[in-house]
Amino acid sequence: MNISGPKAISRSERLQTCREIAKRLHEVYGSKIQAIGVYGSVAKGTDGCFSDIEMFCVLHDSGQTVEYCYEWSAGPWRAEVDVYSANILLKNAATVKGRWPLTHGAYFSTLSLYDPDGFFHDLRTAVESPAQSDFNRAINEVLINEYEFMGKLRNLRPNGPYSYLPYLAMQIAHYGAMLVGLHNQSLFSTGAKVLPEALALPNRPHGFDTVAELVMSGELAEHSKTMTACGDFWDGIVDWADEHHYTIDGERMPF
Repeated sequence: MNISGPKAISRSERLQTCREIAKRLHEVYGSKIQAIGVYGSVAKGTDGCFSDIEMFCVLHDSGQTVEYCYEWSAGPWRAEVDVYSANILLKNAATVKGRWPLTHGAYFSTLSLYDPDGFFHDLRTAVESPAQSDFNRAINEVLINEYEFMGKLRNLRPNGPYSYLPYLAMQIAHYGAMLVGLHNQSLFSTGAKVLPEALALPNRPHGFDTVAELVMSGELAEHSKTMTACGDFWDGIVDWADEHHYTIDGERMPF
């Protein structure tokens, strides 16, 4: 079998494929469909020659909850179609979790292919509905992730393996960007731009810039430099959390 992988496709060809997928969805789900839309880079008009197709197929609420993903490649292109009951998708859009700055742009910038009831307007409204307490809770969740990463970093100091350090630094930087995005209640445009877009936001913890810039440059081979940068960033997170009344250390037993 000869699998050559993604091939260059024009935006107009990609949009035509989206319309063909939508037509097939109508054939399969019929009157159950409430809305069909495209999300991701195609919806934003920033897709490249090798970009994937990502779509929502929203079904009218019924007694059956639907949450399913079709994911496939068809020679030169790859597609993902998320099939949801309307209430499930609205609930997801209104929920703030640790990766909210990266995941929820999909709900906010959907390109409609079929939407007679204005569902995608309601979806955007749901993204804007969470309270400050929801963001605080998500930030506390990410802080615990960073705590875990710092434990892994300190375990590396005496014995390694240092081959794990570059990946760990990338994780620390990524979740640091989530902290910055959540604090500013700002959505990132794409996973490829998380770090530079986080660096453009205000109120960043001290040390984040250094770790982010190391990761973006790929200069992670010098172990002592990388470990010092990550350690300084953790100290900055502790001070930042205290300044903004976020929680790292809680009760000994939360239950």
